[in-house]
Amino acid sequence: MTRQLQVIDAHFHMWDLERQHLPWLDGMPSLNRSFPLHELENEYEQLGAEFLGGVYVEVDSDDPLLEDRLVYENNDPKILARMLRAQVGPYMRVPINATGIREPLHTDSAPRGRCMEPSFIAGLRAMADKGLPFELCNRGAELPDMAQAFSQVPSLTVIMDHLGNMPDLSSTSRKAIEAMAALPHCYIKVSGDLPVDRDIVAFIRDTFPPDRILYASNWPVVTVHSSLQEHWQLMLDTFGPDEDFFKHNAMRAYGIHADMLTVEG
Repeated sequence: MTRQLQVIDAHFHMWDLERQHLPWLDGMPSLNRSFPLHELENEYEQLGAEFLGGVYVEVDSDDPLLEDRLVYENNDPKILARMLRAQVGPYMRVPINATGIREPLHTDSAPRGRCMEPSFIAGLRAMADKGLPFELCNRGAELPDMAQAFSQVPSLTVIMDHLGNMPDLSSTSRKAIEAMAALPHCYIKVSGDLPVDRDIVAFIRDTFPPDRILYASNWPVVTVHSSLQEHWQLMLDTFGPDEDFFKHNAMRAYGIHADMLTVEG
């Protein structure tokens, strides 16, 4: 009997709208309900994959402290890492249950140039000193800014969401991604909310070292314009059943140990 492909999903969300308010959902009716983690488990089961767990990424709630508590209280063993929200700075507050930090740089509230502010760079250096990874979600047009900012802290583990939100294959975008890929501790997730561009996926595959490319779904946001099944098939078509891509690279990026995994059978 062929063993199922084991997967660690490096980027999923979940929320409970009876307890949380996510203002950005107001214009997204298909997502404007609660999404518990067991629904994602069921989807992987239907795909014939063995879902070992994944990385919870903050959901841009209007109350991050409540989100921290809800994630803390959720003892589901499939939550293998937690990337929680904080404002990056040299004296930043970090939730005690956080694996790492995401400060959203892709939202309307994030000003252009935020990543270049001295306090932000100082915060990145403080995170690097503590061995705390930064989860990077940026606007695609600002990829050159990201390359300029993060090259100042090469010792930091930075994990780029959604192919860096790379908008196109222009020389400007390519150079920025190549600069990020040259950083020794920079990882990138093949995920997104729109159906990902096959040519951009191929460029990322050929540009980043293979041990720093992560499989990720961005569930449930992936369901708005695509589906988990469609995304999964593209990943198989592009990377094949590569256990490093689907599992081991995420373990390395987020410090997930084998004894944390619940393996079926």
